[in-house]
Amino acid sequence: MSWQDTPMRIREAVAERDGDAIWTILEPVVRAGETYPLPRDMDRQTALAYWFSCGHEVFIAENGNEITGTYFLKANQKGGGGHVANCGYMTALHATGQGVGRAMCEHSLERARERGFRAMQFNFVVSTNERAVRLWQSIGFEIVGRLPRVFEHPRLGFVDAYVMYREL
Repeated sequence: MSWQDTPMRIREAVAERDGDAIWTILEPVVRAGETYPLPRDMDRQTALAYWFSCGHEVFIAENGNEITGTYFLKANQKGGGGHVANCGYMTALHATGQGVGRAMCEHSLERARERGFRAMQFNFVVSTNERAVRLWQSIGFEIVGRLPRVFEHPRLGFVDAYVMYREL
């Protein structure tokens, strides 16, 4: 089943309109410090500035009037690496396990193709984020590299991160 077969709608985000809802998704993930290499004390303004950084095309997933997830799409590198896309995804905690992450990833793959990207790469998937690793693999991403003990998990100490890749 594709994201288009769900009642979920994915649309481009507007910082001024969607910032509060996006912050409600980002904040608990950032505070937990278990899946993203962002400072756990990051404030709203800094987090939203990061999410809406220059070069990021930001989207939100909506189920009815509720925003259940957000992602950004960007070029992974400039110049000779500019044909490879990169994304960051976050799902609202209450929507975990409901297909939001899959829908956003499938949407991002379509959008990346539309923009002319030839591949997508995730540079830093925390190895203990097993749900995300399984999801990305089920969508065709491969682990192409392991970065040993590069992420300091708040409960587990230093853990590995993966580089994951998929051609489009």
